[in-house]
Amino acid sequence: MKILLTGNLGYIGSVLTDILKKKGYFVRGFDTGYYADNLVLEAILPNEQIFWDIRNVNKKQLEGFDAIIHLAALSNDPLGEFDANLTNEINYKATVNLAKLAKEAGIKRFIYSSSQSMYGVADTSEELTEDKAGPFGVTEYAKTKWSAEVELKKMNSDKFTVVCLRPSTVFGASPRLRCDIVFNNLVASAYTTGKIEIKSDGTPWRPVVHVLDVSNAFVAAIEAPIELVSGESFNVGIPNVNYTVRDLAEAAQRAVSGSTLVFTGEHNDPRTYRVSFNKILTVLKDYYKPEWNLDKGGIELVELFKKVNFTEDQFRNRTCNRLQQIKFLVDSKKLNSNLVWN
Repeated sequence: MKILLTGNLGYIGSVLTDILKKKGYFVRGFDTGYYADNLVLEAILPNEQIFWDIRNVNKKQLEGFDAIIHLAALSNDPLGEFDANLTNEINYKATVNLAKLAKEAGIKRFIYSSSQSMYGVADTSEELTEDKAGPFGVTEYAKTKWSAEVELKKMNSDKFTVVCLRPSTVFGASPRLRCDIVFNNLVASAYTTGKIEIKSDGTPWRPVVHVLDVSNAFVAAIEAPIELVSGESFNVGIPNVNYTVRDLAEAAQRAVSGSTLVFTGEHNDPRTYRVSFNKILTVLKDYYKPEWNLDKGGIELVELFKKVNFTEDQFRNRTCNRLQQIKFLVDSKKLNSNLVWN
């Protein structure tokens, strides 16, 4: 099978490329390259690499592929707020256009990387199922993910299978590590500074999932029978992974012995939600089998930090922080204000 993987030079894409190649798939990477050099380890390369802006994709670039896994986006809430119009242009309009061209090119499956951010501020007395989502997200990133899902599902047919995966907040080691996502940030802070400082009271809920498990969920969406996944959305996580920020901080402290933990309570984060993963764990039980929990992931991160001699400077600078990298590329005139390469 030939797979086109957009956003392959990102945090998840760098891990997923390796998994797909090990399973024998032919992988063409499709990425504009914003984070191509943001490496803490050498990454596995796809069989082919196209450096291209997803906003300018053409049908010829898609011909001959069996499936698309679409990761490319301005990814996460702070980066999504960098420029709301650009976030809509890249995350929504470019996604819908890509799917339309894919359908015209005869591609059979379109696997979309959506987000649980669309749950926004939710009633935490119950776990949210996939049908509870809606335009409830409080950020531009979340709104574009929801809007794209709505339009993509309209294209689903017996010849064009659309599958939408909604990962929890991802954590774990990757060649293109991110420290601007919650658990990675907490462990990296503990490792490089000896301190974990939580600016909220730690009560917001944050479901999380390991990068290897979420990567394997994309593989499951490729390999599962059409009748199980066609036109469906799946929350991606593992049993009992609805943690509070306090839980995550305490797990980070366990990963880095001797680190100190402080809750300042100076900020109130309204985003909180508990999510059900029953659908993916039952419908795709023969294809998706998650294996990672927080403590195992914390140990893995610390091992990575030791291996690469990870420093506080790397933790805080643009190497592992996506918004900082984008601002650097704009300020240095490598990208223009529309995030197009000069």
